Amino acid sequence: MIRLALLRHGHTAWNRAGRIQGRSDIPLDRAARAELIGYTLPKDWQQAELWSSPLTRAAETALLVAGHNPRTASELIEMNWGDWEGLHGLDLKAAPDSGFRDIEEWGWNYRPPGGESPAQVWSRIEPWLYALKQDAIAVCHIGIMRMILARAHDWDFDGPAPFRIKRNRLFVVEIDGRDLRPWPDPVRLLRKDAS
Repeated sequence: MIRLALLRHGHTAWNRAGRIQGRSDIPLDRAARAELIGYTLPKDWQQAELWSSPLTRAAETALLVAGHNPRTASELIEMNWGDWEGLHGLDLKAAPDSGFRDIEEWGWNYRPPGGESPAQVWSRIEPWLYALKQDAIAVCHIGIMRMILARAHDWDFDGPAPFRIKRNRLFVVEIDGRDLRPWPDPVRLLRKDAS
């Protein structure tokens, strides 16, 4: 059995403005850097293999929290939001003809115009996930975390999610063959001054 801990990258200016980032390489903002430098990994995760998305916001989060550079995997890059990248989600939601849906109504085949569906994202993550040979941390994006946690919780993007992704927490799934089992509670990062 292998453990995989998922950690969402720190805030960017686009996060704070409610803009859809997708694969746009938006860096961490100054406040996120100042916050993340004060955190470290819990002791039982410090020897885990460190991975991240190749996007700057994820790789820098990994470096700030773990103290060393991660290995990057293109499979961990955020969901492609196509024509909607850079737009404000609330504006799309308010436009009746945009096709925008809340996550609880996606299903696995929902696809933004010119983007990827959850099923397509899972297809690229799955081989990477099942090739892991040891405990690992993946610093990535909310979309990637949603796909892995959805599979682990047997949630099909139909109704309220059985998890809520917050920052500065490790969301752990156990990989046993082809089975994914979620831990019931996330593991908080430690404050450096308290560790």
